[in-house]
Amino acid sequence: MSETNEYKLVIIGAGPAGMAASIYASRYMIPHLIISPGIGGAASEAHQVENWPGEKSIKGSDLMKKMWEHAQSYQPAFWQEGAKKINKTADGFEIITSGGKTVKTDSIIFCGGTQHRVLSIPGEKEFLGKGVSYCATCDGGFFKNKNIAVVGGANSALMACVELGQHAKEIYLIYRGPELKGEPIWADRVKANKKIILLPNTNVVKISGENKVEKIELDKEYAGGKEIALDGVFVEIGVTPLVDLLRDVDAQLDQNGTIKIGEKSETSIPGIFAAGDATNGSGGFRQIVTATAEGAVAARGVFEYLKENNLI
Repeated sequence: MSETNEYKLVIIGAGPAGMAASIYASRYMIPHLIISPGIGGAASEAHQVENWPGEKSIKGSDLMKKMWEHAQSYQPAFWQEGAKKINKTADGFEIITSGGKTVKTDSIIFCGGTQHRVLSIPGEKEFLGKGVSYCATCDGGFFKNKNIAVVGGANSALMACVELGQHAKEIYLIYRGPELKGEPIWADRVKANKKIILLPNTNVVKISGENKVEKIELDKEYAGGKEIALDGVFVEIGVTPLVDLLRDVDAQLDQNGTIKIGEKSETSIPGIFAAGDATNGSGGFRQIVTATAEGAVAARGVFEYLKENNLI
């Protein structure tokens, strides 16, 4: 049986952006609902977070729990399920959930986030947080004077190599094509770094170890064998923005498939705002701190939008 409710605002997603948006919406006294199948998003998977102001080191899951407890202290409504469809209506929007519920709202903050592209090889999932990482900025400091591999040949992989070069002893940059695909300035920096060993036309086919990453297996020989002993693997083959809901209502996306937002985090659809990793905001610097900042800006944008349209 379907359930219908009405709110001034619906926040889709409960990662850092969604939780920050909720906290600020509560402080602006905007009655709102959060819809999300889970709490914390990709940030909850971070083994340790060492760049969140006020916390020298904290597990991603613990930081997300703290954020959720803060957001929930204001007692917003919460439906633990996915948002399946957004429909435009004569006086706002209608959202249909995966559980068959329907909610009407005057405004939306979309915080869908992104999904890391994965290698889908043995050991990748098993060693996540135990040597396998998808974030050089988050985890690079744990590999000081260690030997690591970065998988990928485009900008995200090249920038990761440059950043990781501040910590690691040796870096194997492994990519399946004959040439690096990133911007020339990043490619030049990688090639100039003596710590970085380029392995073109090569794929990682397996990650192995006991309790942590200890070696990788390649699909072709390097230095007389197909295995390389190392301590970590950074998978940098890009992300997929989870934006299908906004694509369905014809919100403008950029060339990378992320949501175009303005200075108030507004999208091209009046009444719909967006924040976090699925947007083109913050210069593409996908961090917990930038996601929360965008969530706060979006909540303020909603407040101004509702005021300007005499909706509150």
